[in-house]
Amino acid sequence: MASSSLAYLEASPEMGSSSTQTSRQYEQDCHILHCYFSGNGAISNQKLVQIFVNRDSNMLKLVRQTYSARYGQDLLQLMSDVQRNNSLARIAYLRMVEPHERDAQMIRHSLFGGSLNLNIIIEVACTRPSSELLRIKHAYQSRYNSDLEKDLTMRVNGGFKEILLAVLKSCRNYGCKADMSLAMCDAKTLYEAMESGKNIDQKTITSVLSQRNNGQVRAILSSYKQLYGHEFGKSIKRSKCGQFGKELRVVIRCIQHPEKFFAKQLRMKNADGREILIRTVVTRSGIDIKAINKAFVAKTGSSLENLVIREFNNSKDKTNDLVVGILVGLIKG
Repeated sequence: MASSSLAYLEASPEMGSSSTQTSRQYEQDCHILHCYFSGNGAISNQKLVQIFVNRDSNMLKLVRQTYSARYGQDLLQLMSDVQRNNSLARIAYLRMVEPHERDAQMIRHSLFGGSLNLNIIIEVACTRPSSELLRIKHAYQSRYNSDLEKDLTMRVNGGFKEILLAVLKSCRNYGCKADMSLAMCDAKTLYEAMESGKNIDQKTITSVLSQRNNGQVRAILSSYKQLYGHEFGKSIKRSKCGQFGKELRVVIRCIQHPEKFFAKQLRMKNADGREILIRTVVTRSGIDIKAINKAFVAKTGSSLENLVIREFNNSKDKTNDLVVGILVGLIKG
């Protein structure tokens, strides 16, 4: 596959001179990466940063293929072996791996990599488009020979289990534009589920979430506010909603305002703060990293660029200048 892709880039007459130029660019990128990871030859830090900032996922896939054809090595495997203790390798790996494969691996590790990490599961399930979520589930099945929904059922308890299972099931309904008439009906259904009894109707709420993709859920939440004058999230703050309400609010907030969810994660002080920073910047670059930065500034008075500099400038690691350059470049877009 790698060799045939490379040959196509070099030889296809339809591609012309621009194809040749593109092929040379990938070969240059591979040379820089090979010099860096092998330790043979001096390289320009700026050029290395540009590879991970300026290439999109399709370009990086072709860089991987070209590297494999030229050097007989898998770049992902090279970076995977050292990414746990090397921030630059971690960034490079997250940028190089295909997004649905990356997310499948992240969920697997959050379920079985030690202690359960619900934040990563919520992050992936609630912020990825439904079409991408379907690809993630297929990648998970293919890579681990296991069903994601069954694994989540086994590892997650309480309201989060039912809520997240509903969100994962909803991705089957991808591809449709938001139906505002249906959203109005569903908003009324949610209101009845909240108000009709002494306790909220959890079954009806999870049923709505399981039948509507994330885009449609956002339309429902907008309709809810339009009809009743306040956010659905405010309704589930009340004591009658109990623990289920608290857990539902986390998921709803992430679907409705992903930038606020990520900004909150970045503000929290915990042991894996550096990993959260790297993961957020890399996975949300080109999507909503600017909105996340704005939400972060609104709460802290300081930018994500400053957070990156503070996090990586207090170490003697020689690769930190590269790490800062890549992350700041991705934030600025």
